[in-house]
Amino acid sequence: MTALHPPDSQHRGLVALLPAGVRPYALLARFDRPIGIWLQYWPCAFGIALAGGAVGHWPLFLWLMLGVIAMRSAGCVYNDIVDRDLDARVARTASRPVASGAVPVRNAVLWMILLSLLGLFVLIQLPWRAQIVALASLAPVAAYPFMKRITWWPQAWLGLVFSWGALVAWVAAGGPEGMALPLLYAGCIAWVIGYDTIYALQDVEDDALIGVKSSARAMGRHVRGGVGLCYGLALALWGGALWTVRPDPLVFVALIPAALHFTGQVVTLDPANGADALAKFRSNRFAGLLVFAAMLVVGSAS
Repeated sequence: MTALHPPDSQHRGLVALLPAGVRPYALLARFDRPIGIWLQYWPCAFGIALAGGAVGHWPLFLWLMLGVIAMRSAGCVYNDIVDRDLDARVARTASRPVASGAVPVRNAVLWMILLSLLGLFVLIQLPWRAQIVALASLAPVAAYPFMKRITWWPQAWLGLVFSWGALVAWVAAGGPEGMALPLLYAGCIAWVIGYDTIYALQDVEDDALIGVKSSARAMGRHVRGGVGLCYGLALALWGGALWTVRPDPLVFVALIPAALHFTGQVVTLDPANGADALAKFRSNRFAGLLVFAAMLVVGSAS
């Protein structure tokens, strides 16, 4: 392993304090990498805030965070079970617990079921319409690990999955009908494609050797422009969602901090440096906070 390609599973933070027998299961659920939780949670928070539910439906912020932790972790376990042969052939992922043999497949399946039961507990706390929307995500979630084998744009499918929380949150918070939700959801999808393309830059060489497809490989030397286009599209769609909720030119001002952050990511991105790509990817946790602030201001003022 080199500094440019840090291993995907690392014994650090609170995970390092766990008993040795438990640690592989924490790594399998990516408890050592909470960035994925934040990136999947932000669309949920966007939906609550823009729907005007930040005050009246504030418990949703907590329930959906717990649900994201459970289902993101279960999804990571499922992904590692499906991808165990591919992961073993990529430097960054070879140390993942299932690929390395630290966790038997049978135990991984049981761990996934346990995490899913926690997700079920959260599900029954939601209004029934939101439950139906949440359950509809299971099919695209199950299909995601196979996308990198059949399309150059698995990041687009990830966008559908990771942005689903916006739909659940909007319905749970009683958001109105109209174009605001489709625009919000589409903006989240474009954002996910952008940041996950950056993430995929870490594996371009290994992916080419084993035949795995990705948007980073598809964009090639145009990756900066491609990511910039995704971020620009996300901002335009989010701006449309804000305008739909409150037709006032000032709503676009709320997105300026996020726009500056995305611009900084694109301008300073070094596609050949895996460590830089990982840092830029992780910075989207803060980008999500900036977008959430815009949704909160506009949604609360409507």
